[in-house]
Amino acid sequence: MATGEATGARETVTPDSIVIRLCHDLDEMRACVALQKEVWNFSDADLVPLRMFVVADKIGGQIIAAFDNGEVVGFGLSIPGYRDGRSYLHSHMLAVRQNYRNAGLGRRIKLLQRDDALARGFELIEWTFDPLEIKNGYLNIERLGAIARRYNINQYGITSSPLQGGLPTDRLVAEWWLKSKRVENILKANKSPFKPVKAISIPSQIYEWKATPSTRERAKEVQDRTRDEFLKAFADELAVLGYERDEKGSGKFLLGEWEER
Repeated sequence: MATGEATGARETVTPDSIVIRLCHDLDEMRACVALQKEVWNFSDADLVPLRMFVVADKIGGQIIAAFDNGEVVGFGLSIPGYRDGRSYLHSHMLAVRQNYRNAGLGRRIKLLQRDDALARGFELIEWTFDPLEIKNGYLNIERLGAIARRYNINQYGITSSPLQGGLPTDRLVAEWWLKSKRVENILKANKSPFKPVKAISIPSQIYEWKATPSTRERAKEVQDRTRDEFLKAFADELAVLGYERDEKGSGKFLLGEWEER
């Protein structure tokens, strides 16, 4: 899941002006594909095509879009999955146009994903996210209540998106247990207490280091370090249960023992 960097839209956003709903219309799906291109700046080979959006809608997935005066300014794409005897939704993409970010729109899209999933009998939504993306980490863990216990190395290979900075596409797997006490508490703005036993830090300079060829090796060193730390922690059966940000914008994953489901 990512929100990327893009341009466009108006300078001010009124939350009440945004309509968020499920999409079934082909033209609305085309607008989601166009926004995907705008946000990630993928080459055509890396784009999720219109056909996949259509298939997701037909087989029990979700296309949820945010509209401002009829224009798509954000979307979430999910497909159904099955593992370990359980059906779940895999949220493959979440995109918000640049000038609409930092106003809670991504969280609102996720909450509608949850409502729709629960109405259809799903209790779990999963997605992957780049552990080097600090805002995404905070949203996923602290604002939504997801946990992470799995780490995928270079999941998509080296992609064409500038946001990845040419680094391997390492991803944490977010598990959003929709009916858990943890999620219900966090969505009510209550803390879900636990005892942290390990912390994994992400420096705020990571965005600059990824974007600049002369410092990209420093970003790779951070990725290598955190990869090793996550893999060891997960082998020890720890889970990401908290996330902190400091005054400089750096992030810190907090890990502990996960007992509740």
